[in-house]
Amino acid sequence: MNYLGDKLRTLRESQGLLLRQAAAFVEVDTAFLSKVERGEKKASKEQVIKLSEFLKAQENDLLILWLADRINDVVENDTNATQALKLILKNLKAS
Repeated sequence: MNYLGDKLRTLRESQGLLLRQAAAFVEVDTAFLSKVERGEKKASKEQVIKLSEFLKAQENDLLILWLADRINDVVENDTNATQALKLILKNLKAS
């Protein structure tokens, strides 16, 4: 999955913003940001925060997508993923 990259591209294109404008704001090269949008590279948390500012998006919404991508990368194709995620959810609800 590429939750964050898909959302970033949708937001950027809906506002008529160029990839190079977003990349310049975040201080990364255009190729890197293009790969983030395609799910080939991962943005740092700090980069996501800057992108939320540039795209006038809710920071928390983009950080949730960023974290979902990270979790998915770890558990993808693991036969125990569902059980592990259920355990985590149970513990999160208890705290």
